[in-house]
Amino acid sequence: MPPCDFVPEKYESYPYERMLKIRRQYTSPSLTTYYKKPLLLHQGHMQWLFDHEGRRYLDLFAGIATVGVGHCHPKVTAAAQKQLGRLWHTASVYMHPAIQEYTEKLTSLLPDPLKVLYITNSGSEANDLAMVMARLYTRNFDIIGFRGGYHGGSPYTMGVTSIGNYKQVLPHGSGCQTTMLPDVFNGPWGGSQCRDSPVQTIRKCSCSPGSCHAKDRYIEQFKDTLDTCVPKKIAGFIAEPIQGVNGTVQYPVGFLKEAFELVHERGGVCIADEVQTGFGRTGSHFWGFEGHGVVPDIVTMAKGIGNGFPMAAVITKAEIAGSLAQGLPFNTFGGNPMACIVGSAVLDAIEEDGLQKNCEAVGTHLLREFAKLRDEFEIVGDVRGKGLMIGIQMVKNKESRQPLPAEEISEIFEDCKDMGLLFGKGGTHFQTFRIKPPLCITKEDADFAVDVFHTALTRHKKRTAAAK
Repeated sequence: MPPCDFVPEKYESYPYERMLKIRRQYTSPSLTTYYKKPLLLHQGHMQWLFDHEGRRYLDLFAGIATVGVGHCHPKVTAAAQKQLGRLWHTASVYMHPAIQEYTEKLTSLLPDPLKVLYITNSGSEANDLAMVMARLYTRNFDIIGFRGGYHGGSPYTMGVTSIGNYKQVLPHGSGCQTTMLPDVFNGPWGGSQCRDSPVQTIRKCSCSPGSCHAKDRYIEQFKDTLDTCVPKKIAGFIAEPIQGVNGTVQYPVGFLKEAFELVHERGGVCIADEVQTGFGRTGSHFWGFEGHGVVPDIVTMAKGIGNGFPMAAVITKAEIAGSLAQGLPFNTFGGNPMACIVGSAVLDAIEEDGLQKNCEAVGTHLLREFAKLRDEFEIVGDVRGKGLMIGIQMVKNKESRQPLPAEEISEIFEDCKDMGLLFGKGGTHFQTFRIKPPLCITKEDADFAVDVFHTALTRHKKRTAAAK
């Protein structure tokens, strides 16, 4: 494990077993935990987490792609501590320096005409508001999303969240339709020249540089949805530049640009859900949509915006924002002084620490090293992503692309944890390992992660051979 000179404080709270009992007795059963023996985390420092026994872990999940600049980043921590002694909260009915300063700083990072900001508390709330804006502005109702998309758990956003595990058995999302996901690994079309990534799928295809036949076929499916599932006028289309919860799924190059044009022809607005892709995580650009050569009508963001502080935002055009004035939308905590100070410090840390550049360099290295494991192990079906947004899809074999059984994935997951490596799981069947670490990880950290994963895969191979 790479060295770390940080020494965590001694854990002094309840014993582990009492904590576990409280969790099981009083916490909603919907809030599941990872691992057979859930981790009791005590402290964090940049890319590292420490449990109650002082054991150190390399965090490659970052609170679900949230801790962008690092756990307890000194600049962000200092800014928050200073503001705590000045003013915790006042609603947006008053002005305070932090919200005006932050508004100017954040909106300067987006292209014209995306210059009007509305701060909220979570990504679900931001996407919910974006859907409201789209409907009010266009005076249309239907909204389209991708199958496999995740946009939140509110009654509105559940309609465009299209992963069964995240839906409830109750009415939700009226007026929401989903369309075929242009997935070049799992879908019917796509192959080795289709996506914007340092690593391509091993599937063969008939595409050539500058001409993606898979993109054209998926666009035909999108047109079919427009022709059959919605009225001739729609409110909008929402998409993640790279799908997060579904396992870092990327679309064919050029797809999103053509889809946006088709939506605009139907009178709709285009919403880019940057909750996981924003703030430099894709490396090549600050915002995921920039990698597709598009400018959305509405952008939503959360997670990395506050490095773990509960905040989110919607940024749009003035005329779309103006549609909200028909009523009186209000958010008690949106844009409070603490949130804005933390958000501002996060932007400073990204720039001053060179995190976007680091994300591209380390992420590209990590992707290429993981791709070597794909070539070595039959159960590693696909390695994909950009920057430090990476997915490793596990399969029974590369020919069938069927998901590796859950119990086998869990064994690999546990082995990695026991060796000091934490990452997440995603995909329709939780068959994809999600790697979205703090953007401050180093090449040495990346090499450690690859070595641990290699060891875990080797152990799995031996277990499988012994069972035959």
